[in-house]
Amino acid sequence: MLIESVCIPKRLLTTVSETCTLEDALNILEESGFRCVPVLDETGKFFRGNIYKMHIYRHKSNGGDMSLPVTHLIKNATKFIHLNSSFFKIFFTIKELPYIAVLDANDQFYGILTHSSLLGILSQSWNVKEGRFALTIASTGRKGDLANMTKVISKYSDIASCITLDVGRDEYIRRTIITLPADTDKETCDLIIKALEKKDFFVAQVEDLQQPLS
Repeated sequence: MLIESVCIPKRLLTTVSETCTLEDALNILEESGFRCVPVLDETGKFFRGNIYKMHIYRHKSNGGDMSLPVTHLIKNATKFIHLNSSFFKIFFTIKELPYIAVLDANDQFYGILTHSSLLGILSQSWNVKEGRFALTIASTGRKGDLANMTKVISKYSDIASCITLDVGRDEYIRRTIITLPADTDKETCDLIIKALEKKDFFVAQVEDLQQPLS
C-alpha cells in the first residue's frame, strides 16, 4: 500500500522536541487541542516517542516536577512503521494508538498515519462507494473454497472486491467478504446466495451498502 499518499507529513503536524520540559509540552498540547503529539530529537529528524496530555496531568496532580524533560513520560518509542511497511505490519502495530509514526528509508520521521486514515483504506477495500451488497460468506477453509465461491458468483455478477479473514472460533474458520457491484439488484443477490448455499457455503450476513446507516 502507498502509505505516503495517506499519512500526514511532518510539516503539517504539531510536534514536541525532546528538549522540552513537561510544562512546555503541556502548553503545546493545550494550545493544539491534541491528546498526544510526536516527540522528535533536537534536530527534528528522528522519532523519540509520543507524549500524552493525560500522563502529564497525572504527573502534575501527583506533585511531580514539571521542569523534567518530556522524555521522562515518553511513550510508544518502539511503535512506528516505515513508508514501505505492509498492511499487516500497520494493522497490528497501530492497535489502540490514535496514530502510528511513519519513518522514511533513512529511519527519519516522515509523518503519522491516523486511525481514521486506516479506516479509510479499509473502506476502499470494501469498495463501499462502488459496491451494492457485501456478502459475508463463512467456509471451513478447505483448499479451493475461494475459487469455488468466486466461480459461483461470477455466473451472476462481477465482483467489486474481496477480503478474506481467518476467524477460528467455531466450525467455520474463515470469513470471506465479497462486495457486489453498485448496479446489482436484490434479485441477483438472492440468486447468488441460493447458489452459494447449494455449494455448502454459509452466507452469514448480507449488507446493503446503499442503505443509510441507522
